Amino acid sequence: MKKLIKLLTLSLIVSTPLFAMGTSSIEKEELPKIAKVEVYKSERRMALLDSEGNEVKSYSVNLGFNPLGHKEKQGDGKTPEGVYTLNWKNPESQYHLSIHISYPNAADKERARELGVSPGGDIFIHGMPNTTRNYTWLVSPIGAWLAPDMTNETIHSFLSMLDWTNGCIAVQNKEIEEIYQLVSVPTKIEIFP
Repeated sequence: MKKLIKLLTLSLIVSTPLFAMGTSSIEKEELPKIAKVEVYKSERRMALLDSEGNEVKSYSVNLGFNPLGHKEKQGDGKTPEGVYTLNWKNPESQYHLSIHISYPNAADKERARELGVSPGGDIFIHGMPNTTRNYTWLVSPIGAWLAPDMTNETIHSFLSMLDWTNGCIAVQNKEIEEIYQLVSVPTKIEIFP
């Protein structure tokens, strides 16, 4: 009898269409193609726009740990401002998915050269870190020693209240999954102060 139940269960799973097994709401909604992404740093908000300039989706974001002003050099903790391109996707990111932003552009490189510094790079839209051990100190000064049982979920919740990246734009994991699916590359991104 147990074998029959297992066989029936397996045949039900195999014959169940993929969309009935918990796919995202994106597949069901059939949203328009995303033509541009806009980020409003002062509002901590990112909008996905269609080709007519209409907002299709909006997300709360976290920025670099020093969010005011335009990124000028590597390590300054600032999120760039200006017009860039989302030019490639990284499914193997150290964060839960990521989409690369084409910073630095020619003007950024020239400004950094004038300052005698490196402009930095590796700026992405990404989800939460896959490994949170480097972030436990944000939750508690002695991190893992004080709270060795802190879960990734606990740390992710805490990070979502802070500007914590090195200059990237962070969203929740479910949101980056949506964004990753909706935004093709290349797509224009404009980051406002």
